[in-house]
Amino acid sequence: MKSPIEVVEEWIQHFNHADLNALTELYDENAINHQVVMQPLIGISAIREMFEIEFSRAKMVCIKEAIYPSGDWAILEWRDPNGLRGCGFFKIQNEKIVFQRGYFDQLTFFRKQGLEIPSDYLNQGNSTQ
Repeated sequence: MKSPIEVVEEWIQHFNHADLNALTELYDENAINHQVVMQPLIGISAIREMFEIEFSRAKMVCIKEAIYPSGDWAILEWRDPNGLRGCGFFKIQNEKIVFQRGYFDQLTFFRKQGLEIPSDYLNQGNSTQ
């Protein structure tokens, strides 16, 4: 039986190869992926679609700084080659990711990747009433 840390290390390997099939096989069919810069994604199809979009827009690399175990959770501190840092929380049950939450600065990600910032990005949360 794989530990949560082993599942996350496998996740890093597949993420770094942009291997959509192997990556999404690590998720439970009804998994929730909540990157705090977007709404939570529910289900493996939505999670796969998010990875397809992200891998098509940028070359992403996850460099493990540390993984901390806590029961059926693994907490990942990471960086990328451009200096972006973040952390992810993975809840693992039966060797599958059932919940993932990620924290990183998306504006810095866009800038460091040389990506155009979407026009609606800076207006999020600035509603006029």
